[in-house]
Amino acid sequence: MTGGNSRVFLIALGANQPSDAGSPRATLIAALEALERNGIRLIRSSRMYRTPCFPAGAGPDYVNAAAVAEGPADPGAMLATLHRIEAEFGRARVSRWASRSLDLDLIAAGDMVLPDAQQQDRWRALPAQRQSVEAPDTLILPHPRMQDRAFVLVPLAEVAPDWVHPRTGQSVAQMLKVSPPEDVAQVVPC
Repeated sequence: MTGGNSRVFLIALGANQPSDAGSPRATLIAALEALERNGIRLIRSSRMYRTPCFPAGAGPDYVNAAAVAEGPADPGAMLATLHRIEAEFGRARVSRWASRSLDLDLIAAGDMVLPDAQQQDRWRALPAQRQSVEAPDTLILPHPRMQDRAFVLVPLAEVAPDWVHPRTGQSVAQMLKVSPPEDVAQVVPC
């Protein structure tokens, strides 16, 4: 999944507040264009999906999507680019899991595990009650919550069903198959 000075990334997109680009849906469309303007080559992007706000009742429904993109070989540089784009669309990092005009999550960088296998496993196994109050101070890849979130897996299965988590050995399609059916049913095309 890598070549020269670039790497293939999986990105989850979401918004549940308007931005200067318009509605959350319009914001995601504009964000995909902003990725390209910032030197990130889109390979594939999913349809848009409407999903309930997480955690439940915390705000308006989200519009979510996923993309496969080629960008800088350094995942830290890719994350910095994603954060710059979020800021362009008015994203303010005030609290975890708050409503937002744009969320660009770096889900995976090929088969890289960062910062190391032990830390990735620890954050992936973090109990639910601690997830809302604890945040890593370093980039964790693959994203430690991806397997728990239908709103990530449904669109990701559209663009990268065969990507395999380097620690669990499960493909995106396999993770989606074992997701709670009631969670998957709430992720609907829009």
